[in-house]
Amino acid sequence: MISLTPLAADKVREIAAAEGLENQGLRLRVIGGGCAGFQYDLYFEDQSTPMDEAFDSHGVKLFVDPLSYQYLDGTEIDYVETAHGSGFKFNNPNISGTCGCGSSFQA
Repeated sequence: MISLTPLAADKVREIAAAEGLENQGLRLRVIGGGCAGFQYDLYFEDQSTPMDEAFDSHGVKLFVDPLSYQYLDGTEIDYVETAHGSGFKFNNPNISGTCGCGSSFQA
């Protein structure tokens, strides 16, 4: 299962409202890239596909393809604001390491 913290869910709803995408779900993907090998990808999408894992977390629909799900199962997504910036933080129990800047990971 994949979940959002209440703060992350609020931020997703805020972004969706600002973009006029309130009826869409959030697509979560793992893609190749970054200095550690994999990166997270988030974007809004109308609906899931028949092969997707679909979840509801604090009222936000989440869609995950089967390949990405094997890397994301058990992940909690938070929203953080720091002096260096703000963004979504993936608390992923499946990774073995991250790059120095934290934008990519190893599985």
